[in-house]
Amino acid sequence: MERRRFISSAGLVGILATGAAPAVHAKPALRWRLASSFPKTLDITHGSAHFFAREVRDMSGGKFEIAVHSADEPLPAFDVLDGVQRGTVECGHTAAYYYIDRDETFALDCAIPFGLNARQMAAWLRHGNGLNLLREFYLNYGIVNFPMGNSGAQMGGWYRKPINSPADLKGLKMRITGLGGKVFARLGGIPVNLPGAEIYPALERGMIHAAEWVGPYDDLKLGLHKLKLYYAYPGWWEGSTQLSLYVNRRAYDALTAENKAIIKAATSATHCDMLTQYDAKNPLALKELIAIGARLTPFPKTVLDAAYQAADELYAELAEKNPHWKRIYGSYAAFLRDQTWSWSYTEMAFENYRLQRLQEQLKTPEASSSKSRRDRRESPVRD
Repeated sequence: MERRRFISSAGLVGILATGAAPAVHAKPALRWRLASSFPKTLDITHGSAHFFAREVRDMSGGKFEIAVHSADEPLPAFDVLDGVQRGTVECGHTAAYYYIDRDETFALDCAIPFGLNARQMAAWLRHGNGLNLLREFYLNYGIVNFPMGNSGAQMGGWYRKPINSPADLKGLKMRITGLGGKVFARLGGIPVNLPGAEIYPALERGMIHAAEWVGPYDDLKLGLHKLKLYYAYPGWWEGSTQLSLYVNRRAYDALTAENKAIIKAATSATHCDMLTQYDAKNPLALKELIAIGARLTPFPKTVLDAAYQAADELYAELAEKNPHWKRIYGSYAAFLRDQTWSWSYTEMAFENYRLQRLQEQLKTPEASSSKSRRDRRESPVRD
């Protein structure tokens, strides 16, 4: 016994003397796969999934890694919900309104016509019980949802002819998704649901007559301006477009408390990064689109009024037949109504005045310069 103790002690002394340490087997890194509904060419929407994966990796010290796959690898763009639900992948980055054929309630986790803007949507989710209501809804699909990105208010799409009245929408075959497509159909249009990568070729070949995607930055990326179409505004069907991270519930429940906290923090950071990227890049992209020939045209009030009425009718019908919609939309609509109390007197009043003055200032230098040149031409030469 004493001999064994001596050998053991001697061995430990030898290790300490040589500076070597016993081998420690590190815990294997956690590796997930993320399926995105967006093509690589859209560097903000698709890039946000990579931003999220980097945040998770950095916060975990490299112990939690997520491999990002773009649309159609390994899942088609509109199959992300099914893939996450089945566990084909642990998580997915997608737009919830792609799945309204399952239940129209999905749209409330993304965008509905004449709905909440980006800031209001974030407020409803965080402080208006919206996220809790949606989490209960997603229990039916074995998914834990996280808000992860927003593109803000959208443009109104690209058209071969300007839209001057509701009659111009009748028979128009347009790429438009979500409940916006259902309202469009009520106005006599023909909605077509296409992923982003298929929009340009469908327009170019005449398979569709019009298309909407997101806004100036992404529309420029897709090259839609090359078709010399009219660029309408505003996108009444999406006052903001929230994207979501879907996480398979079994995979999520298996995470440690620390990794759950990392997912929550990383999605919040990604949400902020995406919206601020669009806010920074859309104005410059719109200037470029105008410079290279995009023809901006506003929707007339008659079109907006017709769409608003059709949306109201749709929401009332859904409330009668869909209990999930009725419960969550009741909260959403009440929150939206309450927002008018502050936005009317603060945000909108401030923005309307500020934008008016900025527009005046933008015109002033050019006008002053022209006047100065004209005065120089007309004034007699003085000694």
